[in-house]
Amino acid sequence: MADAARSDDHDARERALEAVRELLRWVGEDPEREGLAETPRRVVDAYQEYFRGYSEVPEDYLKKTFEEVGGYDEIVLLRDIPFHSHCEHHMAPIIGKAHVAYLPQTRVVGISKLARVVQAYAKRLQVQERLTAEIADCISNVLDPAGVGVVIEATHACMTCRGVETPGVIMTTSRMMGCFRDDEKSRHELMRLMGF
Repeated sequence: MADAARSDDHDARERALEAVRELLRWVGEDPEREGLAETPRRVVDAYQEYFRGYSEVPEDYLKKTFEEVGGYDEIVLLRDIPFHSHCEHHMAPIIGKAHVAYLPQTRVVGISKLARVVQAYAKRLQVQERLTAEIADCISNVLDPAGVGVVIEATHACMTCRGVETPGVIMTTSRMMGCFRDDEKSRHELMRLMGF
């Protein structure tokens, strides 16, 4: 069974390498010339890194929690989490930062785990709206906090480098859940802490 899986992986990799060679030919290049000879391997290796989120289960990062937090019951906020993703429409880069917060009820999670959740979802083909929702939903479903707030700010190469070609434009999306959606005072406090 393992040999069959390795064979399938090898066959899939060979098809991906040939697809890159074909794209190079399509744009008018010679994939065999010295400067491009290793490009198919580099592109396939890069794609494995860009899209590693498909082999990750973001919920798993939030399973180890801590209950002994000295009665802490205020907002936990991790700001400016950098991420790189790719839009599903043009496979062009999305580069941005995420601000992730939750209001714990009985337990907290290690802060690095929040960043891992962001990265796991970002390392998939995305649209920013879905990325924002997936991060918030994951935290809400696993930690069951009183509230979750996620704000993402990002630039999209599909807009800055092609099409309308408008560099410098930042798209902002947010998802507020629980008390951050239902209670205006809590939402304002969170947005102030996030810097908005």
